[in-house]
Amino acid sequence: MEFLLDIVLLSLLVLTALALVRTRDLFASAMLTGIYSLLSAAFFVLMDAVDVAFTEASVGAGISTLLMLAALTLTGRFEKPHTHQVRRTVGVIALTTFLMFYGLMDMPRFGDPLAPAQVHVASHYVEDGFSEVGVPNLVTSVLASYRGFDTFGETVVIFTAGIGVLALLKRRRARAPSRALDMHDHPILRVIGSLLIPPIMLFALYVQFHGDFGPGGGFQAGVIFAAALILYAMLFGLDAVRAVIPEWVIRVLAACGVLLYGCVGLVALLQGKPFLDYRVLAEDRLAGQHLGIWLVELGVGITVAAVMLLLFITFSARVDRGAS
Repeated sequence: MEFLLDIVLLSLLVLTALALVRTRDLFASAMLTGIYSLLSAAFFVLMDAVDVAFTEASVGAGISTLLMLAALTLTGRFEKPHTHQVRRTVGVIALTTFLMFYGLMDMPRFGDPLAPAQVHVASHYVEDGFSEVGVPNLVTSVLASYRGFDTFGETVVIFTAGIGVLALLKRRRARAPSRALDMHDHPILRVIGSLLIPPIMLFALYVQFHGDFGPGGGFQAGVIFAAALILYAMLFGLDAVRAVIPEWVIRVLAACGVLLYGCVGLVALLQGKPFLDYRVLAEDRLAGQHLGIWLVELGVGITVAAVMLLLFITFSARVDRGAS
């Protein structure tokens, strides 16, 4: 049965990719991209990679689709004809395909117990992760504890990307009232959105503070929370979001999340321990691990939510400027 599901999902992925190649409707492309991500998330679930599936669903099928729709308001719905060179494109695809298959020749056999991934540090994480960190979700213990420095770098990259987008799309004229993304003429969407937004935010908080015990964490929670606010902006306008949380507050929160993560590491350094050594945060070693992971995941969630929301506001404000 599982093999049949794999074949069905792979077939749907191929069909979706072919539809993406053939369509010239950019709105349809955005929707098909979200469908492709959702199918990929289902495929990850079948492979028992639930945390990866959660991230793919929230980022690929969720926030990315909303941001692409916001970007479409700056361009147009349909692709201009004859804007690409077919031969050059086919050549690049053929070269990439050859390199991918060439790389696969050196990969170990699927499920090989002697593969480098199986004999390096993975066995230590699996066997001793719970006793050393005390977090039931092994993925969270690896991301936030064992390789917490890498996750801190990823958080800094997200923050830096947000700053870069703000610098590129900086508004140079006075802000006009938001109209382009308003849906005042769609009462059904507004009523359904009003019912869905509070549960979405509540679910984001659940994902944030339950990541130690199940799939989830700060990254997924931040994306879900931002998606709820973006949906609110699309239904009721940017001015409604600015009334709830001013834009300067969002910018401050984007920096505060990174600072919170970094300060947890500085606490360990000030006590003569390695950076991000959570054991110094409490007398009990496992209690310190729990507190440290809780704090850094909160920092990740705050930064991710703030940056995603800033990206949407920046795109939407340019739409407002064009509409004025």
